[in-house]
Formats: sequence, structure tokens, C-alpha cells
Amino acid sequence: MRREMEVLGIGLLGAGFINEFHLKAFRYVRGAEITAICSRRHGSAERLAELARDLGVGRPRVYTDLRAFLQDPEVEAVWVGVPNHVRLEVAETIADEVRSGRSALRGLAWEKPMARTLKEAHAILQALEDAGILHGYLENQIYAPSLTRGKELVWRRGAPLAGRPYLARAAEEHSGPHRPWFWRGDLQGGGVLSDMMCHSVAAGWFLLTPPGTPMAQLLPEAVTAQVAGLKWTHSPYAEALFQETGGEVDYRSAPAEDYAAARVVLRTPEGKKVLVEASTSWSFVGPGLRLTFELLGPEYSLFVNTLEGEAKVFFSRRVQGETGEDLVEKQNAEQGLMPFLAEEAFTYGYVAENQHMVQSFLEGRRPYTTLEEGLRVTELLMAAYLSAETGALVPLPEANLADFVPAVQRGAWRP
Repeated sequence: MRREMEVLGIGLLGAGFINEFHLKAFRYVRGAEITAICSRRHGSAERLAELARDLGVGRPRVYTDLRAFLQDPEVEAVWVGVPNHVRLEVAETIADEVRSGRSALRGLAWEKPMARTLKEAHAILQALEDAGILHGYLENQIYAPSLTRGKELVWRRGAPLAGRPYLARAAEEHSGPHRPWFWRGDLQGGGVLSDMMCHSVAAGWFLLTPPGTPMAQLLPEAVTAQVAGLKWTHSPYAEALFQETGGEVDYRSAPAEDYAAARVVLRTPEGKKVLVEASTSWSFVGPGLRLTFELLGPEYSLFVNTLEGEAKVFFSRRVQGETGEDLVEKQNAEQGLMPFLAEEAFTYGYVAENQHMVQSFLEGRRPYTTLEEGLRVTELLMAAYLSAETGALVPLPEANLADFVPAVQRGAWRP
């Protein structure tokens, strides 16, 4: 006789791009139902609720009041996907509702990056820990099937015979964010380094970590980094960005970096040095979003490129229709030979990530990635910004990071 499956009621906090991606992923996640959506903009929340109904993942209620949303008895876990500049405020509100007994959350899944600064990250973690909330860190690339399967093969077949891997490379590149606030250093926390290197350093760190062990087994020792304004800080692109965002983003007076590269030195428990090389860009012009990963060891290597998939389509120059993102995220063209991803939610790791979080919360156990990992990644990002500003290697731990605010966030960076 079949046992009835326990279903976790999930509320989505935020009605932007990332939670739309999560909705599409939940079509393939067992044991979950979207029960509520909360956004300060009722229209945005209603649009996402309609999408949830169309996808068959729930019939969510719509809220604009965060406390009322958290008090909904069918909201057992929350996926937090709000803009970076309100995350600390949101964490404190969630903690207050749980401590008071008005909310009985079983889990909280927190989108990357965790915070704009290390100080904010510590405050977020402290508030949620004090309230006793089980939390997970939503770093989808760590759960991407090509990454997890490739890592398993390398560590199972190569490492036992030839030795552990010693170098991981990870890069994320596209032509720029969807919403104006992502471009703004004051709201987002920086430029492309803050926005996307959270993915790349975490993915590299994960690849170098032995399977079945926490990433904390490897200790970050030092960071060096560089940032640049390669495209969007220059005219006419700065002017175009100003016009396209209705004047919300002005890189002529308050620019943010559109390219960043970093090298992270880590130590294994045996004292061996391993490296992560990460690069990110908003100045990449190609078919669309490109994720690449490499893992190198003494006698083996792993290579992943999301734009080198199993399928492509071709459209001649006579095919001239509307523009969109129906082939790949951040799509840049509609004609010619174009790769497409059959299901981006699978490829980028959202399905596996959400299934892991749901199962963890249902069982009341710690997810593989929590906000402790999120805090460590935030520390690496701040060290990278400090290195880029000083031109020097930043050893870890670094006391000066406690109150450090990147120049890009303060509006003081000049490319």
C-alpha cells in the first residue's frame, strides 16, 4: 500500500526573475507545493501566482504584507528572492515572527548572494540562528547535474589513483542583468563581482572538496582580484543603459564593474595548496548566458560549457520576428546557428537544488549549503573587492573586512 507523501507548503518572497525560475523548477520537485507569494508590488505577485497556477505547482495566495505572509499556516518554508538592499530587514522580520510564535517555519531558503557586505551577512546569520530557523543557501551551480556528475566521476576514477584535483576554474558570462537594481552598486552591493562571482567561487570550491564532505574542509587562505569597466562604463553604452532603465542607472556618474577575475588559495586538511580561478562578466556577447567549469588534477581533467549542449537551431536572415529568451537565458540573437537548452531549470541546477532543500526541510536536517557557506562566500567576495582596490593579496582571515564596504557600493569607484 502506498504511503501518502508529505508535502511542504512553500511561500515565495519576491516576485522577480529568480523566483520565476524557481517556479519553473518546481514542476519537477516532489513533495512541494507553492502556497503563497509575497511582493511589495501586488501586480508582480499576482503575475507570478498566475504562472504558478498555469504550471500546476500550486494555487498560491498573494500578499503584499510580509508579516501576514509569514503568519499564513500553509507557508511552512520560504524561498527568499528579494533585492539585496532589503535582505537584512527581511531577515530581522522573519526572525521576529518566528521568535514570537506567530510563524512556524520549517525552513528558509536564501538566494545568493547572501548580503552586500560581510557585516550584513553576519547580522543576517545571527538573527536567523537566534530564532532557531533551519536555513539553506541557494547556490544553484553547486547542484547543476553536469557539475555534480562530473565531480563524482573525477573523484571516483581519477583522484584515488593519481591524487586529488588541485585547480578549479569557473566562469559566468552574459551581456548584463535583467532589472535596473542589479546594475546599481548601492542597491546590489557592487557590480558583476558581487552579482555573479558568488556563483563561480562557490562552484570552484565545491569541485575541489571531496564528495560527501562539507566545503568547510578546505580553508581559504588568500585572495587576489581585479575588476574593470570594459563595456558599460564607456559611451555610448553608458548612455544606452541610462535610457533603457529610464534614468535609474547612470554609469557616467556612478559606475559599477562589468568584469571581475579572482584567484582564491585554499588549504586541504593535509596542508596542500589548491586554487580556484573565477571570472565573471557582463560584457560577454554571445548566444546568451555561458557557464564554464574546469577541474584539473595530476592525470585527468573535467570540462563543462553550457553553450555546448546537445541541440542547436538555425534561422536564416529572412526569419525576423520578436526578440526573446526562448532559447537560452540572456539570449542575444534570433538568427543564425543558435544553441538552445531543453530545460534551463535542470541545466543550471535549480531542480536539484530545490529538491534537496525541500527534502532537507521535510526531514528537519541541515542542507548541504547553508547560510554559513553563504557567509564564507561573502567573505571571499569582500576580500576580492579589497584586493582589487589595493592591488595587493588579501590574507584570510582579514580583520579589515568586518566593516569593509566596496568602493563600487559607496559610489566611489572610478574605472
